[in-house]
Amino acid sequence: MEWESCLEHFKAFAKILGHSFRNLMPIVLVVVFFQAVILQSVPDDLLSITAGLLVVVLGVALFLQGLEMGIFPIGKSLSNNFAQRGSARLLLAFGFSLGFATVIAEPALIAVATQAETISGGRIDGLLLRLIIAFSVGLVVALGILRILFGHPLHGYMITGYIGVVVVTFFAPEEIVGLAYDSGGVTTNIVTVPLVAALGMGLAASIKGRNVLSDGFGLVGLAVMVPMITVQLYGAIVYSFGAEVTLPPAMAPAAPPEPELPEPDHAGLWAWGLDILVMFRDVLPIIAVVLFFQYVVLRRPIAHLPKVVFGFVLVIFGLYAFVVGLKLGLFPIGKGMAEQLIALGQTGYIYLFAFAIGFATTMAEPALVAIGQKAEEAARGRLDGTVIRLLVALGVAIGITIGVHRIIAGDSIHLYIMAGYILVILLTLLAPRYIVALAYDLGGVTTSEVTVPLVTALGIGLASNIEGRNVLIDGFGLIAFASIFPIVTVMLYAIAAERVMRGQGENGKEDHPDSPQSPDNGGKS
Repeated sequence: MEWESCLEHFKAFAKILGHSFRNLMPIVLVVVFFQAVILQSVPDDLLSITAGLLVVVLGVALFLQGLEMGIFPIGKSLSNNFAQRGSARLLLAFGFSLGFATVIAEPALIAVATQAETISGGRIDGLLLRLIIAFSVGLVVALGILRILFGHPLHGYMITGYIGVVVVTFFAPEEIVGLAYDSGGVTTNIVTVPLVAALGMGLAASIKGRNVLSDGFGLVGLAVMVPMITVQLYGAIVYSFGAEVTLPPAMAPAAPPEPELPEPDHAGLWAWGLDILVMFRDVLPIIAVVLFFQYVVLRRPIAHLPKVVFGFVLVIFGLYAFVVGLKLGLFPIGKGMAEQLIALGQTGYIYLFAFAIGFATTMAEPALVAIGQKAEEAARGRLDGTVIRLLVALGVAIGITIGVHRIIAGDSIHLYIMAGYILVILLTLLAPRYIVALAYDLGGVTTSEVTVPLVTALGIGLASNIEGRNVLIDGFGLIAFASIFPIVTVMLYAIAAERVMRGQGENGKEDHPDSPQSPDNGGKS
């Protein structure tokens, strides 16, 4: 039996490996096209880049296998146990702790906060910025759990929240707006998204009358939204009362911010082990929260503990291989092409590159693949995971292209962001209820380990090389556009699909996953 079980896991891993390779192909095609057709050059480290991309494929496969074995089961198990205990206080405490722990050690947030402190001349405190974001994410995850417990629709929460975002943006200083929106985007990383999503889905599945698709999703979307408000409020205080600190020229930012990733050129087994420990450090706050609530609060052992532990190990090693592969393969050629395209002076090529790389990197996001699969399962065949990913990738591509145009044109980010979220609010009112929570979560999933470094590098690279642009004001903000427009494309698709079904004479209410007849919600409306 053990041999058969191992064989099944191996077959599943081989299938995931094939999917991971296909997911990375859009990035490879974009790189090959721009190098061969536009730039007409061959990268110096072609062999290293190829090896790096293959390592990315392996890392994504290990990560997804680890999610299925470790993170998803433990998230759903904790949700079920808390629901059985019937203690709202415990659930809220767990939600806050999980939200805080997953954000405070996030490498992408650390990098963005450090760069913001440097570029702002010391006005923005990097550590305080991270604490504000982590605290606000903890609070909003607890709020999202409360929403699921009471069965409130997500519409009201998101519409109210984004009206608040638009109002605060109108009054916020321009130096903080782009940073605030980017800070909201980087809170949702490759480990956080699946675990938070598993918590919401598990809780919705364990409460009678709740629907996994319409009630279980939404926590990630809330986690993206609230930091946008708190960071802008912090910036308003800083730029109204804070004193600027002049830094010496040596401390001026010389390169775009990147997450603190392990360097691939370390020599020796000892250095390799240290890099693995760095990855473990990033996941450790999450593991500590899970263990505390499992053994100290619930006082229950973890079911299938060896399998869960092995799953977490696969996640850590997969994440390590993933980011090392990005360092070897994707970052060097991505930054090099961005610089060469700017040097060409052809804005059309820059727009084309922004669209293509936005689409390609989103299709390769491991967290998007995982959430797309879970959404397809929750919808019982009413949604297709591949279609979801294509819609999200299209939204990211459109968003980044619009964001790049804003930088090139030198327009104020206020108007673009406010117009974008007003559109999102209107679509939220029009979209069918079952898609709203998923659409907002998908907007948060897009800003993970693949997209954030490349998009941030592109924005700051453009702002640094175009005369008259301010890096702090113009360089940040592309991640915000990458988060807004996937919400738009997914909701537009759902609205159009519903109208087509109505035109064919079908009962739209019966075809929705949150309808009273759906098996997912136990016959309750």
